[in-house]
Amino acid sequence: MKKALLAIVCFCYLLPSIAQTNYTSADIYLGLKKLNVLGSVLYIAAHPDDENTRLLAYLSKEKLYRTGYLSLTRGDGGQNLIGDEQGISLGLVRTQELLAARRIDGAEQFFTRAYDFGYSKTPEETFTKWNREKILSDVVWVIRKFQPDVIITRFPTTGEGGHGHHTASAILANEAFTAAADPKRFPEQLKYVQPWQAKRILWNTFNFGSTNTTNNSQFHFDVGGYNAVLGKSYGEIAALGRSQHKSQGFGVPASRGEAFEFFKTTGGSEPSNDLMDDVNTSWQRVPGSAQVEKKISGLIANFDFVTPQKSVAALLDIRNSLLSMPEGYWRNRKLAEIEKLVEQAGGLFIEATSDVQNAVQGDSLKVNFLLNNRSGIPVSLAEITVENVDTIVHSPLAPNQNLSISKSLLVSNTKSLSQPYWLKEKMEEGIFQVNDQLLIGQPDITPAYVARFNLLFGKDTLSVAKPVQYKHTDPVKGELYEPVFVIPPMTVYSSPDVVLFQKGKLQSKEITLVAAANKNIVASSMVPRIRSANFDISQKQGAVSISKNNTSEYSFMLSNEKLNKETDYVQPFADFTENGQDKYAYLAMTSINYDHIPTIRYFYSDGVKLLNIDLKTSGKKVGYIVGAGDKVPAGLEQMGYEVTLLGDKELSRNHLDQYDAIITGIRAYNTNDWMNNHYDKLMKYVQNGGNLIVQYNTSNNIGPVRAKIAPYDLTITRNRITDENAAVSFIDPNHPVLHFPNEITANDFKDWVQERSIYHGTSKDTAFRYILRMNDPGEAPDDGSLMISKYGKGYFTYTGLVFFRELPAGVPGAYRLLANIIALNRKKEF
Repeated sequence: MKKALLAIVCFCYLLPSIAQTNYTSADIYLGLKKLNVLGSVLYIAAHPDDENTRLLAYLSKEKLYRTGYLSLTRGDGGQNLIGDEQGISLGLVRTQELLAARRIDGAEQFFTRAYDFGYSKTPEETFTKWNREKILSDVVWVIRKFQPDVIITRFPTTGEGGHGHHTASAILANEAFTAAADPKRFPEQLKYVQPWQAKRILWNTFNFGSTNTTNNSQFHFDVGGYNAVLGKSYGEIAALGRSQHKSQGFGVPASRGEAFEFFKTTGGSEPSNDLMDDVNTSWQRVPGSAQVEKKISGLIANFDFVTPQKSVAALLDIRNSLLSMPEGYWRNRKLAEIEKLVEQAGGLFIEATSDVQNAVQGDSLKVNFLLNNRSGIPVSLAEITVENVDTIVHSPLAPNQNLSISKSLLVSNTKSLSQPYWLKEKMEEGIFQVNDQLLIGQPDITPAYVARFNLLFGKDTLSVAKPVQYKHTDPVKGELYEPVFVIPPMTVYSSPDVVLFQKGKLQSKEITLVAAANKNIVASSMVPRIRSANFDISQKQGAVSISKNNTSEYSFMLSNEKLNKETDYVQPFADFTENGQDKYAYLAMTSINYDHIPTIRYFYSDGVKLLNIDLKTSGKKVGYIVGAGDKVPAGLEQMGYEVTLLGDKELSRNHLDQYDAIITGIRAYNTNDWMNNHYDKLMKYVQNGGNLIVQYNTSNNIGPVRAKIAPYDLTITRNRITDENAAVSFIDPNHPVLHFPNEITANDFKDWVQERSIYHGTSKDTAFRYILRMNDPGEAPDDGSLMISKYGKGYFTYTGLVFFRELPAGVPGAYRLLANIIALNRKKEF
C-alpha cells in the first residue's frame, strides 16, 4: 500500500501547470497501443536543448516506449535571447522550456542537482565545479527509478561534443550504467529503489557542422517517418518541441523525409537488428499477465474512433486484472496509463481552479471544481479532497452537464511557500542542495494544492488528481491556465541592486526598501530595517495599514563612512505586529512571465551590494542600444552616467553627437534586424569624434549577425575564456584605456564571476589595437577580448568581456575598466 501511495505522490510532481488537454481519438488510440509496449529508453545529456527531439519523438510516439530525457543541468549558465534573466532565473526559464518541449514530443523530463556554471572547455574543469560523486549518485538514482532498458547519450566520453559539460554528461552516464546495478554503490537509495542494469548504453553519434562522427557501419535506423494517426512526421513534431527553447533562439524549421540516427555501443551488448535486441518489450516480462495482453489486444482491435467511450468498460476490466496482480514496475506503470485513458476515452472534463493566482499564508483561497461528463458514460462523483478538506458529493454526472462546486480553503500560516525545491537550501559551488531523496531528479515544483476527485464507475472507484490552477481570461489571448502559488503575507524589496561610493570621499546615498502587501495588512507597528555587518538602521513606523497589492516605501540614507572594505551587502527586513503576533518579512518574490511557458515565481533574499571603490569617470551622457536584454544600463547609472535607451526610432530621430559614448547591448546585432539601417549614421558619429562600444554578438546560426558592425574588417569568433580567474596580461600597456581615467592593474581582474570573455573578435586590419591577452588552462593565448580602433576623430571598440555579468555582480574592476572604455574619446589620440 505504501508503494502505491509513493507512486501517486511522484505522479503528482509531474502534473503540468497548463490547461487540461483535450485528447483526440488519435491520442487515445496510441495510448491503447502503448499499453502493450513494455520498453523504456533514457536519453542523457548536459543542458536543456542538448536533447535529440526527433529521436525522442520517434521513440515515444512511433515505438511507444516510455521515453525520458535526463538533463544534468537546468541551463543556468547560458545566454538569454529573450530577456535579462541570468543564472538561477534563466535556469527556471529553461526548465519550463524543456517541459513545454516534452509535452509535445511525449517524453518525460528529469534533472540532477548540477548547476550550469557556464561554458566549460574540459570535463576536468567541469568536475572541479561539480561534486562528481553527488552528480553520479543523481544519475544512478534516475536510472534506478526509471529502469531504462536502453540508455542513450548525446555526447561521447572522448570530447567530440566540445563543451566540458557535454563530455562530463557522457562520462557520468557510462559510469552510472554500471554503478546503478551495483548494490554497493549509493546503498542509501535502496530504501526506495532497487539496483538496475540496463541492457546497453549507446552514444547517439552526430554530424554537427564540421564534426561528423557518424558512418554507415554504425548501428542506425530511420526516424524520419510519418505518423498518419497524428498527421505529422517525427521531424515536424521535433521542430515544434525544439522551438520551445526560445531563450536560446532555437526555433527550427520542420523536417520531412528519411532521417537516420546513428549509434555506437559504449557498454552492454551491441544491437544488430533493433534498439531493443534481447529485450522483451511485451507483457511476457511480467509473470501471470498473459490475459492482460490478450485483453489489451482485443481492445485495440475493436477501438471505435467515433465513440472512444465504448472502451471505458474494457479499460476498467483490464485495470481490475492489474489490481489483482502483485505490485511491480510495469504493473504500476501501466495501471497509471490505464487510469488516465479512462478519463480521456470517457471524455471527462475535470478541473480545479481559482480566480486568483496567489494563496497567501494566513488568508483563504476559493477553489472552484468543475466536472463535465461529455460522453455520457455511467459515472458518479463520490467526493473531492484537497489537503485535509473533504467534500462528500455522491452525485451522478449527467451527460454533458456541468457540475460546479466551490470551496474556500484556509491557507495555513505554516503552509510551505511555492519555492522551487532546488532553491530552498543555499547552493554550494556547482551543485544545488536537495536533502529529500525523493525530490532529486524531479523537473518541477510540487503544485501548491492538488485536488483529488474520487469517481465511481459502478463498483469501480477511480481517483483523478488535478492541480489547482489559476484560470482567467485575457481579452487578447483568451482562456488561460497558470499555476497557483503559496506566498507570504508581505514581501520586501530593496533598490538599487548596486550602490557605488567613491573611495576616500565621504558620501551618502539613498536606498529604498519597499514593503509589498500580498493581503490586507493592518499592523499595530512596523519596523523596516536594513542591516549588514557594518550597518543596522531601522525606522519605527507605529501603526501601518497596507491594502492588498499595494506597497509602502521607506528611504534610508547610507554613508560610506563605516565602509572599511571595497564591498559590503545590505539586507532589507520588515518587522511588524499583526493581530498581536510578531511577524518577520525578509523574502522578495520574482515573477517571470513569457507566453510560451507557465508563470514562474521564486523567493530570494533581496539586498544591495555596496561598492566603496576608487572609480573615476569622464563624460556624462551614454546612449545604450538595447539588445537581447541585460542590466548594464543600471550599472552605468550607478557610475553617474545619464543613460538614454535607444531603439530603432531613437536612432533615426536623435542627434547622436550629444552622447559621449554609445554602447550596444549584448547581441544587439543578433536580435535587431534594423541595426544595419543605422550603420552609416553610427560610423559618421564615430568619425566625428564619437565613441561606439559594441558588446558581444554570437557568430553562429542562433540569431546570426545580419548587419555591418565595425568601420574595418571584423570577424566574430567562437573563442572565449571560461576561467573567471584566468591571468590577464596587457599587450599594449601604454594604451590610454588602461590609464585614463582609472589606472587598470591585475587587481581589476580579481573576483570576476563565471567567465572572462565570450565571442572574441579578430581582424586582419592593422587599425585595431589588441589590449588584453588571456587564456584558459592548456590553451594558447587569445587577444580578441578587447579590440579598439581609431576611426576619424573617434573610437570603435569591440569587446567580449562579460560586463553584463560583472556589473550586476558588483565586480569593482569591471566598473573601472568600462569607465575607461567610455572615456576613450576624452583622451588625446594615441
